[in-house]
Amino acid sequence: MHVRPGSVSDLPDALDLLDAAVAWLASQGRTGQWGEVPFSAIEARVEQIRTMLSERTARIAEEDGQVVGVCVLADQPLPYVDPAPVPELYLQLLVTDRARSGSGIGRMLVEDAVEIARQRRATQMRLDCYAGDDQALIRTYEGFGFVLEKHFTVDTGQPEPWPGALLRMEI
Repeated sequence: MHVRPGSVSDLPDALDLLDAAVAWLASQGRTGQWGEVPFSAIEARVEQIRTMLSERTARIAEEDGQVVGVCVLADQPLPYVDPAPVPELYLQLLVTDRARSGSGIGRMLVEDAVEIARQRRATQMRLDCYAGDDQALIRTYEGFGFVLEKHFTVDTGQPEPWPGALLRMEI
């Protein structure tokens, strides 16, 4: 397995991974994170991922020529998170092949992101994630070395706001 730079040409593979993640979450009744409609069926989400892959630092994990993970990094957080007062790298997307769960793909992409943060002289890396249900995603990121900074909500126009968590890792 190796990590390479990504680009907009990786959009179909990224959407496949995201669609599989949505299906996996929905099969467990965990639709609060991304709903139950595949990313590829929502044009706004397709455009969001296209923009991420074309305008930000995309990193692709491959194994035997197959894309098994996607990570997107940026110098700024998403609009609902306050900018940091220190140089940082913001992990905006991390998705891995559900069929290879537990094989270290996510950890490898996070370690790659840490190296990029060091090269850019960032003093921290942050990310936000879904904080609903059993908060397993928070524990996953804590296992990668991130520390929970705070909980927050985002008004998405739905009856209930989206519950999020902001995590940080010192570099």
